[in-house]
Amino acid sequence: MKHQLISKIVREFAENEIQPMVAELDREARFPHEIVERMKPLHFFGLQVPKNLGGAGLDTISYAIVIEELSRVSAALGLCVTVHNSVGISPILEFGTREQINRFVPAMAAGDSIGAFCLTEANAGSDAGGVETSAREIQDGYIINGTKIFVTNGGVAGTILVFAVTEGAGSTANVFIVEQDRPGFLVGEIEDLCGMRANPVSSLFFEDCKVPRENLLGKPGQGLKIGLKGLDTGRIGIAAQALGIAQAAFEASVTYAKERQQFNKPISRFQTIQNYLADMATSIDAARLLLHRAAAFKDKGTPFSAQAAMAKLFCSDTARTVTDMAVQIHGGYGYSKEYDVERYFRDAKVTQIYEGTSEVQRMVIARHILTQPS
Repeated sequence: MKHQLISKIVREFAENEIQPMVAELDREARFPHEIVERMKPLHFFGLQVPKNLGGAGLDTISYAIVIEELSRVSAALGLCVTVHNSVGISPILEFGTREQINRFVPAMAAGDSIGAFCLTEANAGSDAGGVETSAREIQDGYIINGTKIFVTNGGVAGTILVFAVTEGAGSTANVFIVEQDRPGFLVGEIEDLCGMRANPVSSLFFEDCKVPRENLLGKPGQGLKIGLKGLDTGRIGIAAQALGIAQAAFEASVTYAKERQQFNKPISRFQTIQNYLADMATSIDAARLLLHRAAAFKDKGTPFSAQAAMAKLFCSDTARTVTDMAVQIHGGYGYSKEYDVERYFRDAKVTQIYEGTSEVQRMVIARHILTQPS
């Protein structure tokens, strides 16, 4: 009942508050600050943050449901919320000191400071070991230099987790918490992307950006561990986002197939269309089961890296396949911006790329398989 209630509340909010603006936001590539203000009281920005820190304290399945329902209407806002919660807040909650948690999390949970995680670089896409951003240790902190690209929420982020290599003997990877107003921190131009156009993706520049020692997240040298754990959590959110896109495309296709007339009957009576719809429904149900299994593993406190990778791989592939079928069902109209399936088609593709490409997910899954006892 709890999960059904959460789904109902979020769906009503998304349809009433976001749906009327979603085409405009996509067309103008505009981040909807006004909608964000209306999201704040519903705790969208602190979904799994404990209630004593201002969050909703939800379990991971509930979190996945929220992201799916948001993304069913606006994948771009679903992306903002999942990245903020999963790789923005979650690492601070898990690896932060009590002082860091009390200092950063309440404002993030309230939606007053949007979170972002900076790993990707021009020469280090999926290779965390190839990161070139450096952090030079000084007496009272660190000086960060480097450039991060394709940062989700980059244009609006107030609290940024930066993956960097500490210079010197025994160079190690670390994660630093950087506030937006730090001198030496600069936001690049917003990317003009194919999909997710209402999310402000940008490059971020760090030019002799000084952060105090207390902004080091976790213990020295824990950067890779923090990054990988954050990606595991993030993949559950991206899987939910992809599932929401697929669900929206499926629902639009069912409606259109019942209404569209060809040869004096609705196209839903043609076997080919019925086969498309059957395949779409089956894939979506299978994807949702994989997603909720990964979420349940996380809630139980058991390792969930492989399960998250499977969910992300299958859900993103499902989104891509289902939206392609949706365009096909709509025919020429599906290729027109007058119909939402055109946007779903564009939004779906990137779910196979960020938070680790589909090829990387297969590597994670295969490694899990090959390291298990025979």
